[in-house]
Amino acid sequence: MNDQGRLRDGKVIAIKVLSAESRQGVREFLTEIKVISQIEHENLVKLYGCCVEENQRILVYNYLENNSLAQTLLGGNQSNIRFSWRTRHRMCIGIARGLAFLHEEVQPHIIHRDIKASNILLDRDLTPKISDFGLAKLIPPNMTHVSTRVAGTIGYLAPEYAIRGKLTRKADIYSFGVLLVEIVTGRCNTNARLPIEEQYLLERTWQLYERRELVVLVDPSLGGDFDAEEACRFLKIGLLCTQDTPKLRPSMSTVVKMLMGENQIDENKITKPALITDFMDLKVRSSQSLKPRAKKSSSYNASSSSDNVDSTLSSGISTAATTTFTAQYDQSI
Repeated sequence: MNDQGRLRDGKVIAIKVLSAESRQGVREFLTEIKVISQIEHENLVKLYGCCVEENQRILVYNYLENNSLAQTLLGGNQSNIRFSWRTRHRMCIGIARGLAFLHEEVQPHIIHRDIKASNILLDRDLTPKISDFGLAKLIPPNMTHVSTRVAGTIGYLAPEYAIRGKLTRKADIYSFGVLLVEIVTGRCNTNARLPIEEQYLLERTWQLYERRELVVLVDPSLGGDFDAEEACRFLKIGLLCTQDTPKLRPSMSTVVKMLMGENQIDENKITKPALITDFMDLKVRSSQSLKPRAKKSSSYNASSSSDNVDSTLSSGISTAATTTFTAQYDQSI
């Protein structure tokens, strides 16, 4: 839940009330928030502080005038803001720079864990700001990953992280790839109202890439006023970021260079993305193949992103063996 307030000095602030379901310890939460509040970047929302009382946790950010990408660009024409191709180009690079800063420049490195359109806020000049660090994790210098309870939003959630619960920066890069495709196409990653072959944006992008027809995905609201070569390059970068094998995904600093045209894209390195439909099939097959003696109840509860549709995906999953689903899902905050 978000609200607006004002500090004693008159500064307008945004207030984010976090989910009461979080199991993270208070000390760990405060340590991570302290680190995050000390960093500054043009493309990160400034975190002023937080409040913790019993199971209530509140984050305080600087207030931004133009809401989020989910409400404006992907909000079904509910906004008067018109996003030109030049604006989208600038936003994609800005978000990539902010994420590269978290991943590679901040010490210890920070994994956001919930990169999505509703967590990209826009100031009066439509400069994008990554917000909502309520799920962020610090990665110690001597570690390649952190094992943690899975949290995030279906559609942006990297399947390998969802299945195994091992968090790396590649999970954020997957989420960014999905967001990048959303910005270019002007539509959410999932829309159950479309024909079945078009419901999942990433799957559709891969199909059109194979047919060399990526340009038809570009947001029709642009009226053809865009750089077709550049737009297709951005979509290919989105595919690179969402590849099924995490180690094949480029680092965010490399993504920035590709978006700016400083690094060329080797199309021979673009492989099939990790698709949400494959993920769902795995979930069903895994739960059906479990033997009764291996069962142990756990919860699966993650928010789903779709065009103007709020839905929740829930299922009971076994957690007893490494060959089955082992992750417990949080609801995205």
